[in-house]
Amino acid sequence: MTKLFSRTLRETPGKTESKGHEYLLRAGYIRQSAAGIYTALPLAFRSLRKIEQIIRDEMNAIGGLEMLMPVVNPAEIWKETGRWFTIDAELSRFKDRNDRDMVLAMTHEEAVTDIMRDEIQTYRQLPCMVYHIQTKWRDDPRPRAGLIRVREFTMKDSYSFDRDYAGLEKQYDAHYHAYFRIFKRCGLPVIAVASDTGMMGGKVSHEYMYLNPIGEDTLILCSDCDYSANRQVAEVHKQLYPEDLAALEEVETPNCATIEELANFLNIPTRKTAKAVMVMGRFVDEKNEEETREKLILAIIRGDMEIEEAKLQKASGALSLRPAHEEEIRACGLVPGYASPVGIRDCMIIVDDSAAGSNNLVGGANRDGYHLLNTNFGRDYSGTIADIASARDGMACPKCGKKLEAKRGVEVGNIFQLGTRYSESMGCTFQDENGRAQPVVMGSYGIGVGRLLACLAEEYNDDKGLKLPASVAPFHVHIVNLLKTSEEAEKIYADLIEGGLEVILDDRKETAGVKFNDADLLGMPLRITLGNKALKDGEVEFSRRGNGDNYRVPLAEVVTAAREAVFG
Repeated sequence: MTKLFSRTLRETPGKTESKGHEYLLRAGYIRQSAAGIYTALPLAFRSLRKIEQIIRDEMNAIGGLEMLMPVVNPAEIWKETGRWFTIDAELSRFKDRNDRDMVLAMTHEEAVTDIMRDEIQTYRQLPCMVYHIQTKWRDDPRPRAGLIRVREFTMKDSYSFDRDYAGLEKQYDAHYHAYFRIFKRCGLPVIAVASDTGMMGGKVSHEYMYLNPIGEDTLILCSDCDYSANRQVAEVHKQLYPEDLAALEEVETPNCATIEELANFLNIPTRKTAKAVMVMGRFVDEKNEEETREKLILAIIRGDMEIEEAKLQKASGALSLRPAHEEEIRACGLVPGYASPVGIRDCMIIVDDSAAGSNNLVGGANRDGYHLLNTNFGRDYSGTIADIASARDGMACPKCGKKLEAKRGVEVGNIFQLGTRYSESMGCTFQDENGRAQPVVMGSYGIGVGRLLACLAEEYNDDKGLKLPASVAPFHVHIVNLLKTSEEAEKIYADLIEGGLEVILDDRKETAGVKFNDADLLGMPLRITLGNKALKDGEVEFSRRGNGDNYRVPLAEVVTAAREAVFG
């Protein structure tokens, strides 16, 4: 440890949002360089390399070929897929010295497709799968919780290439199970949930979630069946209320600008109301794909439900959404607090199926202080029907009807069935048996290496510090030498290394208390203490960080006992 330049800290430097983040800083694993940018010091670097090797093992086992693609991409390939225009400021763009547009890659679908369209010629080269472990850059506006959400990060992303969807499903399934093996070997408990494909595109995707209150994702789970999904795509069983259509009638509703105020004033349940939400959507301009335009979106949902923004964005086809300003709302003939789609033509109308399938709802009259009784989809207004409802704790499961449960989670991996989105836009084709050019069918699969370490730090800690599993800990054994001389400690140190163990020796001139506190903080699986009393009896003291077991071991059995304690 006298050669380890990183130091432990008694106080946490700056603000931390979790125990794992705090301990990674205090134990000298990481140091912050800027918002969302961290240096991995030697201890963290060793752990990250172990995680990467576990990933390599499992990717190689399912036929992956490792390569390395550049962080800097030419903008032309991102323009081919359209993501140059559709991704906001998270994508960092710059010009090189020759005034060419360039990109700092946040993912590598374009780069790998660019390579494969030159390499893949015939169906005989398919299927194939490549992967790399590389730096990514996303200029996230809200980095938080240390390595949980950063701007610069290391990621394993793999890409599969097949001649048809049957082949894609086979490779997708191989990744699905390989990911569970990766997380199990690292020691992190995860669940897989259905998820939104987002900017990646495609039709099918899953996320691997570590359940923890620090997570930013809300997961909707059913304990009575196997239903699980990210709230962004989670469905619920919706009870509809069809009735004979009643006549439209305007009524005065003073000071009733919210659903609750309206329901109380009319003495009706909130399910009898139609809630209107107005947002501005950003779309690619139809005349010039390099430009974007904004359009008002009017979303209608039954008053007893809330709108899920991700669903609304997908249903509308918008690149992004933002709250609409009052002047933008009124410009379309809508009145904030009293809005409805009745008589409205100048905006995009998206209607949740809960509202479309329930009759005689109370909606706004587009007039301050007035509402309309008995509004009905189809008769009084039209629009696109979609599921835009947000799933919540206690709602009914869409599969079994039992109550759903909401939990927080951190996404540590994802897999996507991309299909032909990238191959078609970039001309990545193969020649089939009949000599016809066909688009390659692609899949994309990612794991955040640093985020995985951060989640392990959240899972494995106590009030003293980290207690990482042997598979990912920087060292297997931490020797605390309390003897006045170092000869015996150096001998045990050398014997353990010769026996295949990774060892760190605390040879500092510090007190026993400081050494024990630092050993607990650093969190190696096994601590071996060399003290005068035990050594007189020809023994050393073993302490297992994971479960707190303390016991003595004869000097002659140290290596064997250490291997048993670490590897089982």
